[in-house]
This record gives sequence, structure tokens and C-alpha cells, in this order.
Amino acid sequence: MSSAHALSFQTLAKGEPLPLESLAGKAVLVVNVASACGLTPQYAGLEALYQAHKDQGLVVLGIPCNDFGAQESGSETEIATFCDTRYRVTFPMTGKVAILDAAERHPFYGWLAQEAGENALPRWNFHKVLLAKDGTLTGVFGSRVEPQAAELTDAIKAALA
Repeated sequence: MSSAHALSFQTLAKGEPLPLESLAGKAVLVVNVASACGLTPQYAGLEALYQAHKDQGLVVLGIPCNDFGAQESGSETEIATFCDTRYRVTFPMTGKVAILDAAERHPFYGWLAQEAGENALPRWNFHKVLLAKDGTLTGVFGSRVEPQAAELTDAIKAALA
């Protein structure tokens, strides 16, 4: 499968289905997030990025994960409250997923490994994966790439064109 549109997540807290095909026609920046990480302030930059480009068709999709340093240990309700009160996050968030353990890995990250190899998988929180409007992989950006970094914003602008 070359498109991520066949995959689905569940929404944070409510647990409703969030099929990626519902985002067809939009560029999607998938970011594994954590509330207690030194990189957590990237939430502010991700929200700013979303606000700046959502009208052009960008969706930022936050994916809570506790695999990296156990830095997302709260419940989904606690995560939702943290994101709202601390960073005023308005972009969509999913339920918590596993990434590191291949047997427990969410299918999206299994797809990413098949499309781009194991080296494309997150090594830490706030790893970014950019999907084109058709759900194909457009770019992978490490955790230390800030949301406003030129390499990321240029790739987003290209994906939105």
C-alpha cells in the first residue's frame, strides 16, 4: 500500500474513528507527541504552523506515544486537558499508540517502516512525518527539526501546492 489513506486512528479521549482517508486532499503532518518531554514546547510551534496553513489544506495530527522515555504516561483525558490548557491545541489528536515494539506498533508506523525503512521511524518524541494530499509519504523530519524550520515549512508549502 503506497497511501496512508487506508489507515485509521482513534480520536483522543472520545475514541471515535479517524480514518486518514477523511483527510484526502489535505497535506498531513503526523507528529508523535509527549507532554513531559524537553521538546514539548514544540506544541506551540505546531499550533502556530497549523493556524498559519490550515486554510490552505494543512492538517497537523498529534499522536501521543509513551514509548520514548515514558514521557506520555497520563490518561487520554489528562493528555487532552494538558494540550488544551497549556498550549491551546486545536489540531486533531489521536489516542495513544505504540511505535517501538513491532508487535504492538500502530499500523501507520508499520506502513512508514515499509515505505521508508526502519530508519524513518521515530527515535524520540516530536518526530514529524509529512504526507502529500494523496496520502503518500513526502518527508520525514527528526525530533529536533522545529515546526518553523525552513526545511519543514518549505516541504509543507510544496505539499500544499
